[in-house]
Amino acid sequence: MSNVTMKKTSKKWWTGAMALVLALPVLLSGAVSAPQTADAKAAISVKVQKVKAAGRSFSVQTVSIPKGTPVTVGLAKKQVGQTATLPSIVKAYGAQAAINGAFFEAYHGAPDPYGMLIANGKVIHIGRYGTSIGFKADGSAIMDSLQVSLTGTVTDTKGKSSGWYATFVNRTPSADASISMLYTPERGANVGFKGGTAVIMEKGVVTKKVPNTNVAIPKNGSVLVFTGREKSTADRFTVGSTVEMNYRYTNAAGQEIPWQEVVTAVGAGPRLVKDGKVSVNPASEGFKDPKILNASGARSGIAIMADGSVMLATVSGATIKEWAAVMQKLGAKQAMNLDGGASSGMYAGGKMLTSPGRLLSNTLVFGGSVR
Repeated sequence: MSNVTMKKTSKKWWTGAMALVLALPVLLSGAVSAPQTADAKAAISVKVQKVKAAGRSFSVQTVSIPKGTPVTVGLAKKQVGQTATLPSIVKAYGAQAAINGAFFEAYHGAPDPYGMLIANGKVIHIGRYGTSIGFKADGSAIMDSLQVSLTGTVTDTKGKSSGWYATFVNRTPSADASISMLYTPERGANVGFKGGTAVIMEKGVVTKKVPNTNVAIPKNGSVLVFTGREKSTADRFTVGSTVEMNYRYTNAAGQEIPWQEVVTAVGAGPRLVKDGKVSVNPASEGFKDPKILNASGARSGIAIMADGSVMLATVSGATIKEWAAVMQKLGAKQAMNLDGGASSGMYAGGKMLTSPGRLLSNTLVFGGSVR
């Protein structure tokens, strides 16, 4: 169930990492996790709950995650755009609990995600639909219709500045696309495709501009690739130019929202519960797939509870409206749907609680030695 349709407070990208170090109490290799608080001394717990909702009875597998439990995005092979088994992702991140995350391309082409992904306080994939859950460094969780836009300026060695923008981060463009894309080390060693013009940057300075032949991504930098009609934008970048990147967080209504403190986030949707009430409108969030709009299927979801803890949940068969009613009955204050169908998978208590029927692209992983 992955075919769906696809906008930080401004800061210079090459100083962003230092600002993050100063702002966060924990910065470890691979990912930043929300620090453990006193509440996190409570154990992650597993329970099968029987729920009567929407005129039916449901058996729901749930996992309760105490507020402040370390959490990050668990990527297949620790790269954006790869796939792996859920057990292998759990092992790679040393997690105590995990659930599948954003929708991704499971049928045709590169298995890139569709939804928003933030890890280590850094946007590693931009999605333009649905609902996102975010975790701050203090362990609190928030939920909104997050949209992220990436713009910037490039200033040449003579002091002349020009603007630029990137539509997506860490995705493979279609062969005939006219688009601008940013690629970061979370993509892997290379951008993953050939075509267009590549601008290679290290520590905020342009070091090369070359035809993109699946160029390497610097570990201390990034790559902008311009394809089709956007290739002329690459003319604004010359070797030695300095590059500034600006992220802006808004909701679906275009209002700025305080997501600059979020260190981990996954976007999927639709929203199921808002402020304790059922709130479901898939079409308004950009969903067109009948599997989301009206069909019944295996579902995964995540909820923020009244005490700030998080609940992970899976069910073998429900429509989105039924799923919303179930999550409300389970006590969710805020809740959203995650990728489902064959992607629905959950791990806790040392075992698979719901086994996905396919390899996964991304997950949320909690507890243990998550880094």
